Amino acid sequence: MAISYICRMISITPLRVLKNIEFRHLLTGRFFLIIAFRMLATLLGWWVYQLTKDPFSIGLIGLSEVVPAVSCALYAGHVIDMNEKKRLLLICNYAYVVLISLLLIPAFFGHQMHFDGHEITYFIYAVIFFTGICRSFLGPLVPSMIPRIVKAENLPYAVTLNQATFLVASVSGHALGGFLIALITIKWTLVVIVSCMVLSSLFFWTINKQFSENKNKDVKIFESVKEGLAYIYKTKEILGAQMLDMFAVLFGGAVAMIPVFASDILKVGSEGFGLLNAASDIGSMIIIITLSLVPLRKNQGKILLFVATGFGLCIIGFGLSKMYWLSFAFLVLSGMLDGISVVIRGTIVQLKTPEEIRGRVLSVNSIFIMSSNELGQFESGLTAKLMGVVRSVVFGGTMTVLTALFIGATSKKLRKMEY
Repeated sequence: MAISYICRMISITPLRVLKNIEFRHLLTGRFFLIIAFRMLATLLGWWVYQLTKDPFSIGLIGLSEVVPAVSCALYAGHVIDMNEKKRLLLICNYAYVVLISLLLIPAFFGHQMHFDGHEITYFIYAVIFFTGICRSFLGPLVPSMIPRIVKAENLPYAVTLNQATFLVASVSGHALGGFLIALITIKWTLVVIVSCMVLSSLFFWTINKQFSENKNKDVKIFESVKEGLAYIYKTKEILGAQMLDMFAVLFGGAVAMIPVFASDILKVGSEGFGLLNAASDIGSMIIIITLSLVPLRKNQGKILLFVATGFGLCIIGFGLSKMYWLSFAFLVLSGMLDGISVVIRGTIVQLKTPEEIRGRVLSVNSIFIMSSNELGQFESGLTAKLMGVVRSVVFGGTMTVLTALFIGATSKKLRKMEY
């Protein structure tokens, strides 16, 4: 019976979705793009901390990106729904290439041009500010294109594969970033990052154009944005899950302080930093692969609340740990729990959103994601400056647990949510 069940599960896994060449190219392009993003995040956290030796400066990286990204997100959703998506994807891709290439100037010529550490840091913040505008468009674009490429019955598997691709690329990018910094220095790691971004665009060129279903409609921007917000507000399953994710990750953003832990507390250098930075993504990748073979079939709402609570406890454990491998284990477990959350939330949004407003809904979804991740990075930097690094991480984990318990107690629809 067990063997029969496993064989039956494998026959309906996301593997059959990969027969779709266009979907494969979309995921491959995204894979190289995410590798570049994760390598960049690893590099910037390490670079800025080495320049300033101030944990708060790491938090300002997230703030520099999230302010323009959130500010433009609703407008970006309107643009995505009203325009051809492939063209937008390529524009965003090449805008990133140009902007990140600017960082090569201080990396290669900073000493010759007599830039000091603070001047280079301000230059980095300025570049990241403009990448935040690109991100407001790029974040919802790929998820909004998937339902036009795969059949409706294969959509849950496509969402899982998309998340798996993201996590594999995240693991690779975080770890590779740390190793490359140690092996070839920051400036040549930046060259590798830009090269990966260019490579991703080559796969995006092969995708068919996706014209808007709203192109013949006269839709005003304000009404368009209002329609997307109204849909999310009335769909309580989406709203509840996003609120839980936003506040849980906002307070539990221990990953932002990993450069400080690696450098000053655990004392493992850039090599250990790269692996530690990839730990949570390793956990997420493990669980995503597991869920692609054995998907969650019921009680997804209760599971979501459980994993959010467990995530907070793992962050507390990481903050208190003084041993490298124990810290690594806490981060891996936190990633496994977060991976379950990602699959549940991603599937709900895709299954419950009509095609004609998908871009706007996913843009609002990206606001929750950016608010939790980048504002979480800023919150971690600020509390680290005020309370100390260890206390700030323990405080964040505690607030994550309390948030999950509060939302679980007050949101009946989320507790009973299933798909």
